[in-house]
Amino acid sequence: MKVLIVGGGEVGFHLARRLSEENQDVILIESDPDRADFASQQLDVLTVTGNGASLPVLEKAGVRGGRMLLAVTSKDEVNLISCLAASRMGVEYTIARISNPEYYQRGSVLSREALGIDLLINPEKECALETYQLLQSEAATDVVQFADGRVQLLGVVVREGAPVAGLTLAEIGENLRDFHFVTAAIVRDGRTMIPRGHHRIEAGDQIYLLAPTEEVQNVPRLAGYERHPLRRVMIAGGSSEGEYLAELLEYHGIECTILDHDRRRCLELAERLPRSLVLHADATDLELLEMEGVAGIDGFVAATGHDETNMLSSLLAKTVGARKVVSLVNKFDYLPIVPKVGIDAAVSPRMATVNAILRYVRRGRVMTVAALKGIDAEAIEFSVGAHARVAGRALKDLDLPSGSLIGTIIRGEEILIPRGDDEILPGDEVIVFALPDAISEIERQFE
Repeated sequence: MKVLIVGGGEVGFHLARRLSEENQDVILIESDPDRADFASQQLDVLTVTGNGASLPVLEKAGVRGGRMLLAVTSKDEVNLISCLAASRMGVEYTIARISNPEYYQRGSVLSREALGIDLLINPEKECALETYQLLQSEAATDVVQFADGRVQLLGVVVREGAPVAGLTLAEIGENLRDFHFVTAAIVRDGRTMIPRGHHRIEAGDQIYLLAPTEEVQNVPRLAGYERHPLRRVMIAGGSSEGEYLAELLEYHGIECTILDHDRRRCLELAERLPRSLVLHADATDLELLEMEGVAGIDGFVAATGHDETNMLSSLLAKTVGARKVVSLVNKFDYLPIVPKVGIDAAVSPRMATVNAILRYVRRGRVMTVAALKGIDAEAIEFSVGAHARVAGRALKDLDLPSGSLIGTIIRGEEILIPRGDDEILPGDEVIVFALPDAISEIERQFE
């Protein structure tokens, strides 16, 4: 499939790398010559230097022969015009990254429907929703929902003395028969493993578990955590992500305090968020954090516009005694660092955009896609068609690549934690965990 990507920043570069690894025909359009040159040297893609909203540049990139255009620059207007032009020039599917709410409100003259764009993605809203889900569990570093919310993928770091520490997956299966979950991946020393029964979980490992949503509350205890209800949250930064998160917290009746250094922005937030306490303050002021009661607070979210400030204020909050600390991080290079410096979890508007786009790129039998932060793996939810290669076959008989794992089978109202003798039937929904080099083969198996 020929895919054109407008914008070679963090989002565009990551998408181009992912799709090229899956042998897609990728053309990257980038206006900055230095960034375009860097992408051409690092990636196996065709790079075109120029403005993606320019018709001659789109023609030069071969837009008329493309099936999909992904406009992911940081400028809404460039993304909209790129998609509008591409759809008029015969591109079948167009996707735009949009932050301004005026462009995606229903009924707007510039709405997705009015412009004929297939998908508008709001990174800030996606990020706020992910943050709220992370705050629900002290242990969670990643949370992804599948099967309309009935199954969750949870990332946790195993603590010393945890019930699963030091045991192989086979031993855990024998000892914990009443718990229904699948260990989909283990990350140790920066290396991602798709585990088998003989693999052992050690303290300090980052593990990813698939479980029915109604049983997810049991996972933190297995990793060595106690359960605490979410009652009070402090948000450092009045960014769009912070505002959307505060709206979610207000809706669910959770006490919320927002700190921001811009007095005018504080007045705006105070008007829009009547049930939140808005303070004009610096989130990196340790004395102020202590005075405002960060010690023992259920959740602290750093959501300013600067990664470095977010990480610093998160570390200060953790030092003072905040129970769960989440930092907003834009730069992909920072994501692997977050757990190493003591921050509980990170959220990335750019990674949220990548996930939403990958889900659409792999449409058809693909229902949900999650590219996880800081690890080389994806979780993909497939709908099994009658003619799929896997249909009607037992798991033990499937010829799946070594870097993949069948995590969960959803059959109607039933959620199956699969065993070797279980069959995949037409109409099932199957969640697969896979390393990048296994994804293309996995998709072929489910076509």
